[in-house]
Amino acid sequence: MRPRSLLAVLFAAILAATVGTPARAQTIDTVARQAILIDLSTDTVLFEKNADARMAPSSMSKIMTMYMVFERIKQGKLKLDDRLPVSQRAWRMQGSKMFVELNNAIKVEDLIRGVIIQSGNDACIVLSEGLAGSEEAFAEQMTKRGRELGLVGSNFTNSTGWPDDRHYMTARDLALLATRLLRDFPEHYKYYSEREFTYHGIKQGNRNPLLYRNVGADGIKTGHTEAAGYGLTGTVERNGRRLLVVLNGLPSMQSRADESARVLEWGFREFSYVNMFRPGDVVDRVPVWMGVQETVPVTVPAASGMTLGRAQQAGMQVRVVMDGPAPAPIARGTPVGRLVVTAPGLQPREFPLVAAADVERLGIFGRMATTVRHLVLGSAN
Repeated sequence: MRPRSLLAVLFAAILAATVGTPARAQTIDTVARQAILIDLSTDTVLFEKNADARMAPSSMSKIMTMYMVFERIKQGKLKLDDRLPVSQRAWRMQGSKMFVELNNAIKVEDLIRGVIIQSGNDACIVLSEGLAGSEEAFAEQMTKRGRELGLVGSNFTNSTGWPDDRHYMTARDLALLATRLLRDFPEHYKYYSEREFTYHGIKQGNRNPLLYRNVGADGIKTGHTEAAGYGLTGTVERNGRRLLVVLNGLPSMQSRADESARVLEWGFREFSYVNMFRPGDVVDRVPVWMGVQETVPVTVPAASGMTLGRAQQAGMQVRVVMDGPAPAPIARGTPVGRLVVTAPGLQPREFPLVAAADVERLGIFGRMATTVRHLVLGSAN
C-alpha cells in the first residue's frame, strides 16, 4: 500500500481545520458607491461593488501622476534633486496646495512629498509642466501610459483630479494602478507612509486617515470633490498579507476613515492564506507512458497558495489534471499537468505541475512488451 500523497494530506488538514467551525457568511456591504478589496498576496478580489463603473477619482488620480514621475526617475530621465520651475498657472492653482512660490525652482523630491502628503495641486502642475511642457500634454501621456498598464476604464484630462466630466477612472483601475505602483517602485513607496511634510514654513499632515489608526497602513491616497464624494485608495500589511482597498462616493471624512478600516478588517478576519504546496513537495504520482517507472512524482515549480474564506476552505476541491500519461523520457522539471483548485464562489485556479524526478524511456523490447500489453488489455475491454 503506497503512502498517501501530499494531496490527500492537504485534504485532511483542511478538513480538520474547518470541522466544527461554523461557516459565517462572508459577505459585506458598504455605503460607498464604488468599492473593491483585493488580497495582493494572491491577487484575489475579496469584495467588489460597482468596481467597473466610471467615477470621478478626484485626487486619487494623482497616483497616476506619481507613477509617471517615478517611471521617469527609474529611466534616468529625472532625478530627485533636479529643480523644476513654478509657472504662474501652477502658483495660481486652487484646491489643496503645497504653496509653491512663483518663479521659484523646486526640488523634485519636495514636489513628490507635496503631491503625496499634502495633495498639492500646484505641485502636480509643476511636475507635469516640467516633464511634458504643459499639463494637457502630460495628461495625454497619462492616458496613453494608463492604457498600456491595462487601465481600460480611465481617461485623464489633468494631473490633479480637478473636476472634469472627461476625467474618470474605475475602482478596479485604481486598484490595478496602485498594485503596479507598489510593485514597480518599491524604493519610492516610502513617501506614502510619511505623516507630515513642511514646505515654505507650512506644515501639513497626510490626509490618509488609516495612517493614524495603528492598523499597519502605509498608503496610498485620498480624494474628495462634491461630485465624487470622499474616496480612499489604501493598503495595509499584516503578518505577511497585504490588502488593498478602493472606496469612493462616501458621504464624509469620518465615513471614509471608518468604512475603509471596517472593510479592511473584514478582509483580514474572514479570509486567510492557504499555503498548499511548496517547490519540492510531492503533490502526487502520475502515470508514465513507456517509462522504466510506471509513475513519476510531481511537484509545483513555485509556491502555490490561495486566499480563501472559511466556507470556501470547507468546500475546496483540489485535483490533478493531465491530458494523458506523461511520455518518457521525462526530465526533472518537465511540465506534466496542472493542479486545479475549485471553491464555492471562486473561479477555478490552476497551478502548473512538473516532474519531481527523471524517468528514462524503456528499451525497445520493453516498449514492444508495453505496446502488446496495451493492445491486449485494450481489446479485452
